[in-house]
Amino acid sequence: MSFTFKQGLFQFDFTDHHAILGVSLDAEFGEIRKRYMRVARRLHPDTSPFESETDKEFANQLLSKLVSPAYNKFSKEGDRAELFVVIKNLSNTVSQKCSQIKFTTDAAQKIAKAGDYQKVYKEALKELSDREYESIDKTLDIIGEISELNLAYLLRKSGSGVVKPAPPPTPKPPSDSVKPTTIKPSTKNPLVEQACNRAKTLISNKNYVKAISELKGALKFEQNDSLCHALLGFCYFQQKQRKMAIYEVKRALSLNPQEPKALEVKKLLEQGATGNKKPSKPKDKKETKSDKSGGLFGGFFGGNKK
Repeated sequence: MSFTFKQGLFQFDFTDHHAILGVSLDAEFGEIRKRYMRVARRLHPDTSPFESETDKEFANQLLSKLVSPAYNKFSKEGDRAELFVVIKNLSNTVSQKCSQIKFTTDAAQKIAKAGDYQKVYKEALKELSDREYESIDKTLDIIGEISELNLAYLLRKSGSGVVKPAPPPTPKPPSDSVKPTTIKPSTKNPLVEQACNRAKTLISNKNYVKAISELKGALKFEQNDSLCHALLGFCYFQQKQRKMAIYEVKRALSLNPQEPKALEVKKLLEQGATGNKKPSKPKDKKETKSDKSGGLFGGFFGGNKK
């Protein structure tokens, strides 16, 4: 498993080991070691407090692929000295690109504007690091946020001045010259595939709560799985959580515009929004039984003929 980050210092082809461990760029080795030991105990399979096997496996992956390699960069004096030089050179690089850098988080924007930026940086870092490995479904997002704090702090420390916040994205006008997106086949992570199959079984039994838990666990291993997001959208739709359903369907279609399950849920959401319902018919026992087995739920998993 590989983890990809695009925020903060990561965008400069640099692995932000400080962000992974949740320590400041000025942290001494003793503080770094103390932090590593605390995080390692939480993520290690023998001492992990997480109950589900999916969470335990993901925590172990975080430890072996992110946290331990990050700590190894600090554990030897020579490596620490080399890292210090790399960060110093990186400081010069980001200073030159200061006008091109846009921050996406409120905390980073505050550091960019604050008079006492060092105090703001320490307070924001502490708040994020306290939560970094508490709920591991948020860990990757928080690492990215901390790295953005580090970028803002590095810029202010180098004397590059205040950086403006990122403007809202401007929608691109439609163009006939735009080529249709080609969806390339990808190899599905077997753990994700198994989780999706378990979720489908749970959905068939209308156990949407456990299905959501399975799908969220799968997304920890592969954040960009369109089927996972589509199935989540259906579960939220069934639980009448419309906003969450819309979000997951949009996410699925952004990853794969031809995702069949996402398109089906999108149609259901549109029908609900426009009130496009079929005229009601007199109820009888036979019709009720047919509706129960082949209606909205049955059609989603192939109960209706195509």
